Amino acid sequence: MIVRPNQHWFLSLFNWRGSVLPNILSRLALNLLVSVSAVILLPYYDSLGVHLTTAPFSLVGIAIAIFLGFRTNTSYARFNEARCLWGMLLITTRSISRQVQSILNDKADSLLAAQFLMAFSWSLKHQLRGTNAQTDLERLLPEPYLSEVLSSPLRTNRILLLLGEWLGQKYRAGQLSDIVWADIDKNLNEMAHIQGACERIANTPIPYAYGLILRRTVYLFCTILPFALVDDLRYLTPLISVFISYTFLSLEYVAEEIEEPFGTAPNDLALDAICTTIEINQLEMNDIRPLPSSMQPDPNYRLS
Repeated sequence: MIVRPNQHWFLSLFNWRGSVLPNILSRLALNLLVSVSAVILLPYYDSLGVHLTTAPFSLVGIAIAIFLGFRTNTSYARFNEARCLWGMLLITTRSISRQVQSILNDKADSLLAAQFLMAFSWSLKHQLRGTNAQTDLERLLPEPYLSEVLSSPLRTNRILLLLGEWLGQKYRAGQLSDIVWADIDKNLNEMAHIQGACERIANTPIPYAYGLILRRTVYLFCTILPFALVDDLRYLTPLISVFISYTFLSLEYVAEEIEEPFGTAPNDLALDAICTTIEINQLEMNDIRPLPSSMQPDPNYRLS
C-alpha cells in the first residue's frame, strides 16, 4: 500500500514514487511513437483521401470511460471488502483476548490464546499471498500445537480448530459459563467468516474475458487515436494523445492491480503491517515487553 504524507496539491502533481506512471511508461512511449509517426506521415495520409474524424472516437471514448468506471468500482469493492475484513479481524482478536483474560484470569492461558490469535493472522496472510508461514508459526506457536499445524494442509483452519478445542476444554471443565462460552464462540465464528470471505475474494477473480475485452479496447483506442487527432491538432497531437492515453491506461492499470488486494503490488493491502499491529495488541494486552515496532513505509512510500 502506498502511504505518503499530505502534500500541496501542486507538488503532488509531480510525484513519481507511488504513482502508476512508471508501470505504464512503456505503453505511453508506444503511444508517443505512434503519435509522432502520425504527424510525420500526415502528407501521405492526406494524399490517400482518407480522413478520420474525432466523432466516432468521442463515442467510443465515452463507452470506454463507462466500462472503466464499472471495472474500477468492481475492483475497489473487492479491495474495500478485504480492508474491512482485516479491520474486523483486529477487533475480533482483541475481543477474544479480553474475554479470555477477564474470565480465566490466568496469565499462561491468556498468553496461549494470544499466540493462537497471532498465529492465525500471520497464517492467513501467508495463505492469501501464497507464501510459506512456517517461520512465523515456529516463532508464535508452542509445541505440540506447532507440529499439528505444520502437518496440516490447511494451516489457518487448523489453528482456529485448535483454539476452539482448547477453549472448549475450558468450557467443559467449568471455567467458562454457558453465556460466556456462547459469546466467545460467536467471535470464533466471526474469525471463520473472515477467513472464508478472504478466501472467496482471493479465489474468485473478476472474469478474465471481461478484463481482456476492456484491455483490448483501451489499447486499440489509444493506438488509433493519434490518426484521428492529427488533422486538427498537427504538432500538438503527441501531447494530447499521450494525455488521453495516460487517463485510460492508468485507470485500467489501477483496476487490474487492486482487484487482487492480498498481493504485494504497491496498491495492495499492507497485510504485514496489519499482522504486526495485531501482534503488538496481543503482546501489550499480556504485558509483554518490548513490543515490536510498528511497520513504516519504505523510502518508496510502500507499506507491505
